[in-house]
Amino acid sequence: MDATQKRVTLYTDGACSGNPGAGGWGAILMFGEHRREISGGAAQTTNNRMELTAVIEGLERLKYPCAVDVYSDSAYTVNAFVNGWIYAWERAGWKKADKKAVLNDDLWKKLLALTRVHDVTFHKVKGHADNPFNNRCDELARAAIAQINPQTK
Repeated sequence: MDATQKRVTLYTDGACSGNPGAGGWGAILMFGEHRREISGGAAQTTNNRMELTAVIEGLERLKYPCAVDVYSDSAYTVNAFVNGWIYAWERAGWKKADKKAVLNDDLWKKLLALTRVHDVTFHKVKGHADNPFNNRCDELARAAIAQINPQTK
């Protein structure tokens, strides 16, 4: 981390009503006393795409390179970085060890590019537990789904 970089905390979550189906994402950006909630969704998507989109959207909101602690309940997202899978996929031309194409490579490429702008550390949190920020991100994601598909409860 560069000593001049701002340290930002980013909580994220994605949700889907059906998988695939209507999906939503939510994120909370925190810097000092400042807090910004963002959310959105898609009519036809998957839970994993929404999890990735939440992180991407949060990082894209940052105006300058920052040190960012990302908290997510998505093992899919966190483990790709913590276990180094994403770097292996990139080296292999976005193929997994079994030579099959990496799903959601468009989003993985975007996210990887953003992690090269920002100093990002990923943290896994337990979903739907006692973390108020993760729970709020889940509420934001589900509210986004309800806007897209009002029949969703």
